[in-house]
Amino acid sequence: MVESLHQRDAMLMDLDELASVCDSGTKVIVVGHANDVLLYRELLNRGVSEYLVMPLTAPQLMESLSNLYNNPDSDPLGSVIAFVGAKGGVGASTICHNTAWAISQDAQSDVVIADMDLPFGTAGLDFNQDPVQGIADALLSPERLDEVLLDRLLSRCTDHLSLFAAPGTLDRSYDLSANACDTVIDVLRKTVPTIVVDVPHLWTEWSQQVLTQADRVVIVALPDLANMRNTKNLIEKLTAARPNDLPPMLVLNQVGMPKRPEISAKEFASAVSTEPTAVIEFDSQLFGTATNNGQMIEEVSDKAKPVEHIRQLARILMDRTEVVTEPKSFLAALLGKLSLKRLGKK
Repeated sequence: MVESLHQRDAMLMDLDELASVCDSGTKVIVVGHANDVLLYRELLNRGVSEYLVMPLTAPQLMESLSNLYNNPDSDPLGSVIAFVGAKGGVGASTICHNTAWAISQDAQSDVVIADMDLPFGTAGLDFNQDPVQGIADALLSPERLDEVLLDRLLSRCTDHLSLFAAPGTLDRSYDLSANACDTVIDVLRKTVPTIVVDVPHLWTEWSQQVLTQADRVVIVALPDLANMRNTKNLIEKLTAARPNDLPPMLVLNQVGMPKRPEISAKEFASAVSTEPTAVIEFDSQLFGTATNNGQMIEEVSDKAKPVEHIRQLARILMDRTEVVTEPKSFLAALLGKLSLKRLGKK
């Protein structure tokens, strides 16, 4: 990529000199200050890949660079969705696993859950799996990971859902590197359409990088003051670090717990400047039964309110949104008919 302040003739002379020291097939983007159609044609005739006129925006530059290597025959890269709790114990892993399961069921597309909480991860328990190998083997030796080894390390839960499980043991310390996480996620993206990453409530170099580089980020929080502060900080930090990506999404969990004072969803949203994408009602019987049985909540009761909220969250994450309307009561429907009659409508 070269920038030139010159006009047409001088710029072309400089590029001719540059061409004499470039290998055949070198891709060149020229950034100039002259909005000249004839110059643009001359540059293309000389083999320049793209000519961009200042001032430039970051999305324009990113699009031009990506188009240089865009092969329409290549397989698309998988999408990465990262879930993180605003505070420990908010149920982020439970929401993450249930949403991933809902995505796999609704889209009928392959999904992998990557449990990054190596010492305390619960993905294996939630799906009643006890794999001998898992994500720790990949993260501790990322240079060995390829599609063949990945297939051995994944634990299949359903036809479309696989688990990259955490060991959940304390027999060693786990000091992850950001580069190792990058390598593992890159291999996953080349293999499956959707990767759902369960990020523990940590603030380390690798966890920040996973959240920053994910395609979508979902923050799970409880409706209290500490969660509100942490959510606000996370949203501001991640929005600033991802200026050209979609902002983080918010899920309020365990709302309406009996005898617990809580901040209303409206006040919470106002304080963090983000409307919750989903508000999950507290249901100890439903979630407790599912957790103890190693099941998803939809497998326990597919008619429960939290199930529909999880389904809707999954559809939004996969850009498969539907308008969901609350069913009208018999009385509301009757009053509606009477109102129409008064207006002279049938």
